[in-house]
Amino acid sequence: MKRSWLISAAIVLIAGGLLAFGYSNRSKESGTNITAVGSTALQPLVEAAGEQFAAENFGVFINVQGGGTGTGLAQIQAGAVDLGDSDLFAEEKAGINAKNLVDHRIAVVGVAPLVNKAAGIKNLTTEQLTKVFTKQVTNWREVGGNDLPIVLVNRVAGSGTRATFEKWGLNGAQSAEAQEQDSSGMVRSIVSSTPGAISYAAFSYLDKTVDVPTLNGIKPTNANVETGAWPIWSYEHIYTKGQPKGAVKNFLQYLVSPKIQSTLVPQLGYISIHDMQVERSADGKLTHLQPNN
Repeated sequence: MKRSWLISAAIVLIAGGLLAFGYSNRSKESGTNITAVGSTALQPLVEAAGEQFAAENFGVFINVQGGGTGTGLAQIQAGAVDLGDSDLFAEEKAGINAKNLVDHRIAVVGVAPLVNKAAGIKNLTTEQLTKVFTKQVTNWREVGGNDLPIVLVNRVAGSGTRATFEKWGLNGAQSAEAQEQDSSGMVRSIVSSTPGAISYAAFSYLDKTVDVPTLNGIKPTNANVETGAWPIWSYEHIYTKGQPKGAVKNFLQYLVSPKIQSTLVPQLGYISIHDMQVERSADGKLTHLQPNN
């Protein structure tokens, strides 16, 4: 009798465990999974905000992947993901039909040239910067620096940061062929350790290991981006295929909420979309915003 009771109890415990395991799995499977792919420049913000959002919204999971702006736009156009992260307007990317996508501007990122300290460069004009990156000048002494060969370091073709730099820093000129890196952190590391090297990166990657020259006498600061005085900047976009709904819509609203825009955005080196005093269209037209807009 006692043995029979023990066997029955064991069966109940095992069955209960299996039911609990099954319930746990079903709960995870029935949760909402949001996948974001694209810009590596925007990735840290989407990841950090995604973790907070998931913690505050039980059953929602945010999966964030890089791959670059081109990948993000292609994937969202194909309907393969929920969110396509981009440093560029969809209209600027070949092969993308922007009419089928909805743009959500999440933040702004400033981009600036960074130079190895041995070059002795504190200021460049747009003309000089263009000549440097198109190899019309090959020694820093030609633009007021030290007698040292110029070493170009580019981001990979298709990089949103590269496209922003070439469009707004080089007046649309394409950089000459040079070594290419797919990471802003690697770019900074190479420039800091290579005499005469120059590249470009988002403001959040600028530090004391490199020199950051002014451009036409203007400093690369958030305040100068906000007023439009510093020209090399871009929106950080998230695209959806059609108008977002449900948890996707809620997450996008969360990203532009005061809670995120006043904390994670500046902490991670971005500029709040709400602090911009100018607005730029896909064709480059700059419009000054009215206060509180």
